[in-house]
Amino acid sequence: MTTPPIIELTARARDIFRLVVEGYLETGQPVGSRTLAGGGGVNLSPASIRSVLADLETLGLLAAPHTSAGRMPTESGLRLFVDGMMQVAEPTREERAAIESRIAGPGPIEAALEATSAILSDLCAGAGVVMVPQREARLRQISLLSIAERRVLAVLVGADGSVENRIIELSAPIPPSALEEASNYLTAHLAGRTLSEAAVAMKADIASGRSALDAASQDLVQRGLAVWSEDAARRRVLIVRGQANLLDETALSDLERVRSLLDDLENKQSVADLLDMARDARSARIFIGSENRLFALSGSSVIASPYRDREGRVVGVVGVIGPTRLNYARVVPMVDFTAQSLGQSLSKLIG
Repeated sequence: MTTPPIIELTARARDIFRLVVEGYLETGQPVGSRTLAGGGGVNLSPASIRSVLADLETLGLLAAPHTSAGRMPTESGLRLFVDGMMQVAEPTREERAAIESRIAGPGPIEAALEATSAILSDLCAGAGVVMVPQREARLRQISLLSIAERRVLAVLVGADGSVENRIIELSAPIPPSALEEASNYLTAHLAGRTLSEAAVAMKADIASGRSALDAASQDLVQRGLAVWSEDAARRRVLIVRGQANLLDETALSDLERVRSLLDDLENKQSVADLLDMARDARSARIFIGSENRLFALSGSSVIASPYRDREGRVVGVVGVIGPTRLNYARVVPMVDFTAQSLGQSLSKLIG
């Protein structure tokens, strides 16, 4: 069934629909006609309200989970509310200050990313997620250590103090002298450069014979560059914090849904794929329930927003995952503001 545009609903139907959705998002419980009539928001009898509720149910906007219960919005109803009726509540001055201070705290970039996922989780009562920016750090030093006959551990130290370990698989054993020679050569060529920048220079040196490396050292350098280039292109790291927030009082009545959601969160590659869909958005994107395949079974929602570097390029995505009854009006601007703050903070850290 196609969801009708909000303008096709009568003023009476819009008012009742809005009250049902807002009541459900606040309590997580279906809203009945007597509650609507007694709350003072609708000047109609319970019988008249029930008639409107039935019409909204026929349109696919509301559903009655039990015969004697009230109504709750369907996923289509939530989408109509979010797109056409929701009035966002911007973060308060205190919330903005808390976000900025946590993200801009002392420490490396990784600390800012951890703080971002944690503050989103704390303020939005969901699981906070941050996709780590895919960036090539400028390197300061590289060390090569033999860990097996045909395996070498490369320790890459970035100019920003970050440290990464990578494994290189060799086609044949390499003598310690070749390992040392390759390590010195890489450090000399990598210092102050990214891997991709250094790769261009090193490949040209090796091809022209200017590298003065023996065959074993050349093989090690070329294999290392191939591994690191491929890894940097496909590697996506996701930070998730606050899964415990998903276990609220309403979760006790639907443990299967929560178990499914926690299982989905363990599949970080799939979560990263979903967040990637928000990279081209100008502000927060909202995925409600089965609108995304990953969380279709758990009936969860995702609110995600891209964050940018100082040149305005998208480098990652932040978001909140929670039940479909998330407080969208509050969480959407919170995620947007957090994305902006993270981008500004990373620009200062990266320099």
